[in-house]
Amino acid sequence: MNFKEMIDNMSPEVYVSLKQAVELGKWPNGVCLTKEQTELCLQAVITYDHNNKPEESRVGYIDRGSKQTKFEEDNKDKVDSIKWVNDAPKGKV
Repeated sequence: MNFKEMIDNMSPEVYVSLKQAVELGKWPNGVCLTKEQTELCLQAVITYDHNNKPEESRVGYIDRGSKQTKFEEDNKDKVDSIKWVNDAPKGKV
């Protein structure tokens, strides 16, 4: 069985267990994940999300569109300007 087949056959319970293992850095029995195990579990969680969840529900999703648009709308009429002030006495500039 290859990686894709394993992900396609993964149950939601296994997904939750792998996700929690990555979050905590250890298996449910308390044994720490190795770097390789963490990478494989994270890859499995991301792949499972990609195949089974809408984009806004996936691990690592950042909603960039609505916040940027809202900020731009709020600040479209504001103009930043710089005012130069010369504090030097006259004739000494």
